[in-house]
Amino acid sequence: MTNSISEIEEAGCIFVIGSNTTACHPLIARRIIRGKEKGAKLIVADPRNIHLARFADVAVRHRLGSDVALLNGMMRIIIHNDWHAKHYIMERTEEFEEFCRVVETYPPEKVENITGVHPRDLERMAELYATNPPGSLLYAMGITQHTTGVDNVKSCCNLAMLCGYVGIRGGGVNPLRGQNNVQGACDMGGLPNVLPGYQPVGDPEVNNRFSTAWGRKIPDRPGLTITDMVPAMLDGKLKALYVIGENPKLSDPDWNHFHHALKNLDLLIVQDLFLSETAQVAHVVFPAASAAEKDGTFTNSERRCMRINKAIEPLGDSLPDWEIICRFSKAIGYDMTYDSPEEIFREMAALTPKLYGGMTYGRLGIEGLMWPCPDNDHPGTQYLHKDGFARGKGKFHSIHYRPPAESPDDEFPYFLTTGRMFAHFHTGTMTRISPHLDVQQPKGYVDINPKDAEALGVKESDVLLISSRRGEMEVPARLTTSVEPGVVFMPIHFGESPTNILTNADAFDPLAKIPEFKVSSVKIKKL
Repeated sequence: MTNSISEIEEAGCIFVIGSNTTACHPLIARRIIRGKEKGAKLIVADPRNIHLARFADVAVRHRLGSDVALLNGMMRIIIHNDWHAKHYIMERTEEFEEFCRVVETYPPEKVENITGVHPRDLERMAELYATNPPGSLLYAMGITQHTTGVDNVKSCCNLAMLCGYVGIRGGGVNPLRGQNNVQGACDMGGLPNVLPGYQPVGDPEVNNRFSTAWGRKIPDRPGLTITDMVPAMLDGKLKALYVIGENPKLSDPDWNHFHHALKNLDLLIVQDLFLSETAQVAHVVFPAASAAEKDGTFTNSERRCMRINKAIEPLGDSLPDWEIICRFSKAIGYDMTYDSPEEIFREMAALTPKLYGGMTYGRLGIEGLMWPCPDNDHPGTQYLHKDGFARGKGKFHSIHYRPPAESPDDEFPYFLTTGRMFAHFHTGTMTRISPHLDVQQPKGYVDINPKDAEALGVKESDVLLISSRRGEMEVPARLTTSVEPGVVFMPIHFGESPTNILTNADAFDPLAKIPEFKVSSVKIKKL
């Protein structure tokens, strides 16, 4: 997030796109509602009729995968009405002219044909966002999990820059992270092309600094994304996989394809709290300690690094993750010796000075600190790009709409989209163990519009056979107007109803390599 979570309440307009916020980020949703209570305008754009839409000044249900067209249409209206931040654009951005030429080709009628959004609603969205500063734009995986995920994110940035909302309090572009320490994992180098602090692995100076600190020459070429790992497993080029705190057997697309890839490994190690679906097929399982059983830090969506403090000793044979990794490293020949998480944190802060250089356990206290925090006197950074963009000037990207990789046809006439529901989290590894949560929704389902259900002769709770080009599964129907006719929705939490049997592993963003979880085509048969 460019801005802090608390600033959402200070926004003049809150634009939520591709995020079912009340179900997936309920505490942030509460901030949105508070902002609305304080007078903020609220815009919601989502292919489904989500709960947050009830509070919106304008809510639209655009077609799956049409985000770029929707945003380009809004930006054309803003420019035509002279609502854009001309001085900000001139002083702080570049490549605006070419960007204007592209968005000019998205008049409201064309946008309506692509998105299904009426020109009147498009005009209202543009006016509310541009004329009620500051504007806070929030998005989640409804924006990123597409073959055009990078284009979608760049379009969100274009919109925020067009109105001068980046680098100001209460504004910004604010992606909502999918899990509690995803931001921290990325900060610590949990990406194939960077070392901690987003420092390129191929930069000779960076590479040498880390090699010296760790006493080993480290690779200078990027590694594989998980999208690249699957074909490498199948080809026999990737022989061992070490999975920490993840359940890819349930969360990755094309379940059958991925399951076959796992079986081709010589060694699968899983390190987790519970015996997840992936752990059940592993050669070795390392039992990890929970957050209550270890010390350390988490960094959340707003870049806030916070302490966690051990409340009880680890149960059974479980150990903190850092200690398991140290023991495993020593067993395979590299004597990784640390005495505590604090020692690791000190090393990390020293090697990532621009982001974490000024952070210590003593300084984090109760509230934590937000990066960048480069030195011991720095208070942390509440919002980014205040005095300028990290790259110098903010770049407008000229982006055209591209349709999803897979659309309905005669054989597979329905759109399928996937996501979370309120009672469960991700693959249910933790939430489905809780009887209080699991009783809320104990099994998988498919949401189908009543008009489609009537055409198929389907009633509530009838069992349907859902088929795609990858596989098929049986699941009970839930009739709801939250999905449009021609669209069905399935949650991702249920191992006995693995939704990703149906999703497409071959369709992914060419740059970020994230699969197109949000759009597939399926056929439906009543059983």
